[in-house]
Amino acid sequence: MSEDVRLVAWVRGHVQGVGFRWFTRAKALEIGGLSGFALNLADGRVQVVAEGGRDGCEDLLGWLLGDDTPGRVDGVTEIWDTPRGGYDGFAIR
Repeated sequence: MSEDVRLVAWVRGHVQGVGFRWFTRAKALEIGGLSGFALNLADGRVQVVAEGGRDGCEDLLGWLLGDDTPGRVDGVTEIWDTPRGGYDGFAIR
């Protein structure tokens, strides 16, 4: 079992208006054990916050960086932190 972590990722590219948040939530639920949210930002990026096991968060980050996302991802900036808790499942905001 991997340690619990917090991943915050800012995804840039053509990631709004293409179902990106919905697919991100679906992927997080598929991975399992993750809570957090996906949020459209005013500057066109999507912010993804995921808390759970390091392996699951790394799987989600790998998906964000991969070729299977909707739209077009030009880059992802991520930070790793300790979990803060307080999330009920994985939400679209």
